[in-house]
Amino acid sequence: MPGDQGMGRERMTRTIAVASQKGGVGKTTTVASLGVALGELGQRVLLVDLDPQACLTFSLGIDPEDLSRSVHDVLTGAAGLHEVIMATQDGVDLAPATIELAQVEATLLMRGAREHTLDDALGDVRGHYDWILLDCPPTLGILTVNALTAADEVIVPLQCETLAHRGVGQLVETVRDVARVTNPRLRIAGILPTMFDGRTAHAKAVLADIVERYDLPVLDPPIARSVRFAEAPALGRSALTTSSHLRGVEAYRIHARALVAGSTGVVTAS
Repeated sequence: MPGDQGMGRERMTRTIAVASQKGGVGKTTTVASLGVALGELGQRVLLVDLDPQACLTFSLGIDPEDLSRSVHDVLTGAAGLHEVIMATQDGVDLAPATIELAQVEATLLMRGAREHTLDDALGDVRGHYDWILLDCPPTLGILTVNALTAADEVIVPLQCETLAHRGVGQLVETVRDVARVTNPRLRIAGILPTMFDGRTAHAKAVLADIVERYDLPVLDPPIARSVRFAEAPALGRSALTTSSHLRGVEAYRIHARALVAGSTGVVTAS
C-alpha cells in the first residue's frame, strides 16, 4: 500500500470518527486539516472518505470519476481496504469515496453484523497507521453507524448557530446506542467549534448552551471562520498547505499536538 516505508513495526492505532448529522459544519475540513497536521508531526495517517459526495476525496486532489475502486468496493466485499488506499500530495493516505457509496446502505442492510463491516475492513491496515480518521456523511444512517462502531472516539464539529443543539442531541443518542450495542470503547472526545466568530455573543451563547445541555467537553481553540478553508479544496490540497499560517490552521495544529500528547484538547465552556 502507499507509504509502506518504515512500516515494519506494529503501531498502536487510534481511530477517530468526525461526525455530525448536519452538513456544512466543517467535517471534511476537520478530517483533512487534522490529518495533515498529524502528518506534519511525523505520524502515519489514513483518512477514510465515507461520504457519497466524496468531498474529502475531491479536497485532496483525487477525481472520484477516475477511480476504478473505492470504499464502496471495500464495504461490499469486492476489495480489501489495502487495495484502494492512495497516497496524496499532502503526505497522508486516503481511502477514497465515489458516488457508488450511496448504494452501499441498501446492500449492508441485508447483511448480518452490518454495523461491523468497516471495523472488520480496517483490520487490514490497523497496525500500519498511528491514526485513522473517518469522514462521516451528514446522516445517522448505516455508514455513520459503521464509523462509530470502528472508532475509539468521536469529534463533533459544531457551527455555533441557532438550533445547532438539535443535531448534536441526536448524534449523542446515536453514540450512546452504538456504545451500548456494538462498541463499548466509544467515547465523545468533544465538540469542536468550527467557522467560529468569537466576536459575536450569539456564537458564545450557542456554545455555552451545548456544553450545559449535553455535558460535553469543548475542544479549544475553536476554528476561526475563514474563506481560505473553502478555497483550498479547489486546489486539491488541504488548507495547511495552501494557507499555512492561517489562524484556523494553527488551531488544527494545536489539536494535533494535543492528540499526539495523549489528550484531545482543552475543556472549556466559554
